[in-house]
Amino acid sequence: MSPTPRIASLVPSITELLVALGLRPYLVARTGFCIHPAGSLRDVPKVGGTKDVNLAKLKQLRPSHVIVNIDENRLETADALREFVPHLITTHPQAPEDNLALLAQLLAAFGELPGVRRRSEALAAGLRQALARCREQSWPAQRVLYLIWREPWMTVARDTYIARMLAEVGWQTWPDVQGGAAGAGRYPPLTGEEPWLQQVDRVLLSSEPYRFGPEHLALAQTLCHQARVELVDGELLSWYGPRAAAGLDYLRALATA
Repeated sequence: MSPTPRIASLVPSITELLVALGLRPYLVARTGFCIHPAGSLRDVPKVGGTKDVNLAKLKQLRPSHVIVNIDENRLETADALREFVPHLITTHPQAPEDNLALLAQLLAAFGELPGVRRRSEALAAGLRQALARCREQSWPAQRVLYLIWREPWMTVARDTYIARMLAEVGWQTWPDVQGGAAGAGRYPPLTGEEPWLQQVDRVLLSSEPYRFGPEHLALAQTLCHQARVELVDGELLSWYGPRAAAGLDYLRALATA
C-alpha cells in the first residue's frame, strides 16, 4: 500500500463504509449515487454513475485503488480500470455475514492507516451481535415478494444479498430461483400472472432502486390479493457496510410488528 492511497469508490454503500472506517481523507472519486453520509462527500469529485463511469475523468484523478462491485458495476468497466489502476478491489457480498469478508478486504488494503483497524473491529462486532439477535429466536416462515422495480415488476433471486438478509427473520423470497454469481438473472422480472403470487404473505416495496411510495401500495396489492403490502427502506436491506447491523435490527422490528 502506498503511504497516501488515492481511493475511488464506485459503490455507494462502500463509499459510506470507507467514511465509517476513517478513510474519507483518501477518497478522490465517487459516483453520483454515492451520497452518504450526507454532507461528507460534497467536495469528492463525481465520475458518473455506477453503470456509466467516466473513465477519462477517473484516470485524471490518478487513483491508486478503485473499489467495484459485481452487482453494481459493469464487467467492461472493471476490465478498463485494470489498464491504469494499480489496485482494483472487487467486492461481492451475498449475505449479511459477508460483510466480515468485505471488512477483511479493506483491512488488507488500508489496515495500516490510523484508526482503520479499530473501526473495522467495532463494525464487525456490531454485525455479529445483530446476527445473533436474529438467530436467537425462531421465526415463522413467510413467503415474501420483494419488489425493486415496476414496468416491468422486478424482484430478487434467493441467492442475492437482499434475499439472504430477509431469510434471517424467516422470510423466504419468491420466486424460487437462483440467480447465479452475476447477471440479470439475479433480479428476475414478473408478468404478474404467476400462480404462486396468490400464496405470498408479504409484499415489500423497496425505496430503491425504484422509489416506491404510498401511491404504489394498491397497485402492488393487485399482484398478491391476500398479502400484507408495505413500504421498506431499501438502503437498510441492500447496502453493505455500516448499514448491515442496523438493517438486521430493522428486519426484526418489521417481523414482530
